[in-house]
Amino acid sequence: MPGTEAPDGALPGALVRAGVPDRAGAPVRVALLLPGQGAQYRRMAVGLYDAEPVFAAAMDEVFEAFGPAGPGLRAAWTDDGAPTETAAWAQPLLFAVDYALGRLVAGWGVAPSALLGHSVGEMAAAALAGVFSVGDAARLVLDRVERVAAAPAGGMLAVAAGVAEVGPYLEPEVVVGAVNAPRHTVLAGPREALGRVAERLEAAGLVTLPVPSDTAFHSPVLAPALAGSRAVFARVAPLPAAVPLYSGVTAAVLAPHEAVDPGFWADQPVRPVLFRAALDALLSDGPYLLVEAGPGGGLAGIARRHPAVRRAGGAVVPLLPSRPGGDAADRTALARAAEVLRSRGLPVPPSGAAVRAGGS
Repeated sequence: MPGTEAPDGALPGALVRAGVPDRAGAPVRVALLLPGQGAQYRRMAVGLYDAEPVFAAAMDEVFEAFGPAGPGLRAAWTDDGAPTETAAWAQPLLFAVDYALGRLVAGWGVAPSALLGHSVGEMAAAALAGVFSVGDAARLVLDRVERVAAAPAGGMLAVAAGVAEVGPYLEPEVVVGAVNAPRHTVLAGPREALGRVAERLEAAGLVTLPVPSDTAFHSPVLAPALAGSRAVFARVAPLPAAVPLYSGVTAAVLAPHEAVDPGFWADQPVRPVLFRAALDALLSDGPYLLVEAGPGGGLAGIARRHPAVRRAGGAVVPLLPSRPGGDAADRTALARAAEVLRSRGLPVPPSGAAVRAGGS
C-alpha cells in the first residue's frame, strides 16, 4: 500500500513477500539496482525534490542525519559547479539519492523483492533493507569519506576488456576494483601508477575511460586509511536484511551473520565489486523487473545486455537520466519509468513528476 512504512526505514516487508500480480495474474518481482561512485553528476535528481514529496522527505531525512555536514551537502547537491569526482561530494550524495529513490518506489506501493547495490550503493541498499537505520548509515558513509581523504591520491579506470585480458598490464598497486560485465572491468590504484597502466592498455588497443573518482575505491590502497572504521561500525546495531540483499562483495545474498559483522562493512570499500557475479546470482532466482534507483544509467545498461534479461524479454528501467539535463529531464525520466511499471501491471499512482514533466 502506498505510504506503508516499516521500522528504521526498511521497506514494507508484507509487500516484499506477497509480490504484486501483473495483469495476467503472475507476480511481478521488482529488484532495485543502486549505483555507486562513477554514476554521479551535478544536480542529480534535484528536479524531483519539488515534484515528489516522498523523495523530498527522504532526502531531508538523510541531510538531517548528516548532522553539521548536512547544510553544506544540501548546498553542494544543487551547485552547478560542484566537484563531482571527489569522494566528499559523490559518496554521501549518491547514498542520499539512491536511498530516497528507493523510498519513492516503496511509496508507490512497489516494494522490491531484492536489492543489489554497487559500491556505496550497497550502503543505501543496506539502509533500505533495514540492516542499518538511515541515520546510522548516513553517519557511517560520512566516516568513510573522512577516512579516505587521508589515502594517497588515486583513481579508477574502466576498461572494455575482461579481467584476464587486462592482467598483463597491471602493476602491483593497481588492482581490479570491479567486474561489472564480461568486458567491463574497472581498475583502481594510486594516480601515477594507474596512469602508467592506462598508457599501456591504450597502446595495446584497449579502450579505457576514467571513472569520476579521485579515490582508489575497492583497492588495498585504502586499507590503512580505513583501519579504524571497524570500531565505528561496531558501535551501531545492524540487523539481518529484511529484504534479500545481493552483495557485490560476496556475489550472493547477504547472510545474516555478514549483515551484522562490523568487519564485513569496514572492508567493503577495499574489496572488489563483483557486480556481474552478483547480478548472475540475482537473475538465477528467476525474472525480475530491474529498476535502477540512482543516476547514470550504467547499471541499467549492463543489465540490459545480460543473457537472462535478453532471453526473458525483461524490462530494465532507470529512474533518472544518464547525464545532466535539467530539472525537467529528471521529472520526464521518472514519469517514463512509472509508465513502464504501470504497463507491467504495477499499481504506480500518477506522480508529481508526471504532472510537471514538461516544466522547467
